[in-house]
Amino acid sequence: PYFSVISPLLSRSLLLTLESLTDDDIRALLRRAVADERGLGGALELAEDAQEHLVRIAGGDARKALTSLEAAAGAAIEERTPEITLELTETAVNRAAVRYDKDGDQHYDVASALIKSIRGSDVDAALHYLARMIEAGEDPRFIARRLMISASEDIGVADPTALPTAVAAAQAVAMIGFPEASLTLSHAVIALALAPKSNAATVAIGEALADVRGGLAGPVPSHLRDGHYAGAKKLGHAQGYVYPHDLPEGIAPQQYAPDAVHGKEYYRPTRHGAEARYADAVTWTRARLRGEPGPSDERSPS
Repeated sequence: PYFSVISPLLSRSLLLTLESLTDDDIRALLRRAVADERGLGGALELAEDAQEHLVRIAGGDARKALTSLEAAAGAAIEERTPEITLELTETAVNRAAVRYDKDGDQHYDVASALIKSIRGSDVDAALHYLARMIEAGEDPRFIARRLMISASEDIGVADPTALPTAVAAAQAVAMIGFPEASLTLSHAVIALALAPKSNAATVAIGEALADVRGGLAGPVPSHLRDGHYAGAKKLGHAQGYVYPHDLPEGIAPQQYAPDAVHGKEYYRPTRHGAEARYADAVTWTRARLRGEPGPSDERSPS
């Protein structure tokens, strides 16, 4: 309801959270269904290992437990055997229930857990949540979109291959669909979970947007303005602009940002993965833009 009911209605409603039944609750339910006249009436026995299998796949859902028991009992009757065995149960119940409604709150909970597991570099947890989403019939395009966002939000230039990997996975998923798309999504999830992490790009654009929305914009420096129209020169537009490619190092010591944010450093790279190289490069480049030599020498870091 938090995602499908508007706030004014939520504020006027009493929301109750219904918890899943415990394993012991499900066991008691199954035993009663086997013995009670409204169920199997004692006509069949339920093997202990078969019972535990039914408990496991029920995922705390009483309806799933009873539906699975009914299917297993039907298989036992067809086989003319008095006992519901584990083998019969596994054959009758060919798909485990996943405690996840893709149209409800758990749709967002499991998706959130997937991304947070990737962010936390727990590849096994990430694969678990991916499997739950796949088994629940989640749209693979939704999963792929979340992976593309994660690649930029949580990895960035710490591993520049992360975003191309996620984009390629999204394209592949659109072309092949399930069941093969599960392989592509697994490939992408493993790559992202094990990649070095950085949120420097996320923080950088967040701070830049905050400044712009806060009114820190100001006019574009005159030497950066468009000079390809009549009268531009008279206005001083594009005058004094230094073309960086004409300089040996490819860096022109000139002001690019408006006065309101000149000298502001939005991008603060980590030393994780490939971003360590970017950290060296941005320190050197900022010094050269100020007309100073690089911190170590006068050559651009390779």
